[in-house]
Amino acid sequence: MIPLRDTLPSHATPVVTIGLIVANVLIFLYEMSLDAYTLNEFVYAYGMVPDRFAWSAVLTSMFLHGGWMHLIGNMWFLWIYGDNVEDILGKARYLGFYLLSGTAAVLVQVAIQPDSRIPIIGASGAIAGVMGAYMVKFPHARILTLIPIFFIVTFQEIPAFLILVYWFVIQFFSGVGSIASAHQGGGVAWFAHIGGFLAGMVLIQFMRTRERYRRRYDLHW
Repeated sequence: MIPLRDTLPSHATPVVTIGLIVANVLIFLYEMSLDAYTLNEFVYAYGMVPDRFAWSAVLTSMFLHGGWMHLIGNMWFLWIYGDNVEDILGKARYLGFYLLSGTAAVLVQVAIQPDSRIPIIGASGAIAGVMGAYMVKFPHARILTLIPIFFIVTFQEIPAFLILVYWFVIQFFSGVGSIASAHQGGGVAWFAHIGGFLAGMVLIQFMRTRERYRRRYDLHW
């Protein structure tokens, strides 16, 4: 299933969400301008390598990506879910929420593989936090979703709660499977996704939301 867009309108321009997307894209374009050796050094310098933990790398790792599909997938999900969460938190709190979710995501992945020398990179954990918050605050929203069935492609509006729970279950079992197979190489940081999602669900409960936007969303439903 491929989510395309949600059905909830934004009540204000999602400046922070757009800014995050632009920042990620620009940094990735810079990555692509580097030769292979320099790129490798850049990723090891600014990605989070668990066996040489650094708080600065926790932040910088959230803005690095390993390829076009990695970048596009992350930015697409941020665009779908980020605007509405930004609406109810406001710009400053939303940015803080995003960075805290990303930090929690990286810390969970480091805790699972503390001796790994493979850099953890990507905005996935922070965006997973946004998705977790979206599920808590907008469970009844509808997500227009592309569903391929063999050679047939169909589009369905699916409740956000269902599609996000489905996504989380995939991350969870993939993460458990990566431990069971003793996989220590590169690949997807599944537990960063899990940690970010759960952190987002918890953090949104303690962050003040803007009531006027919540009332508008309630009326829209």
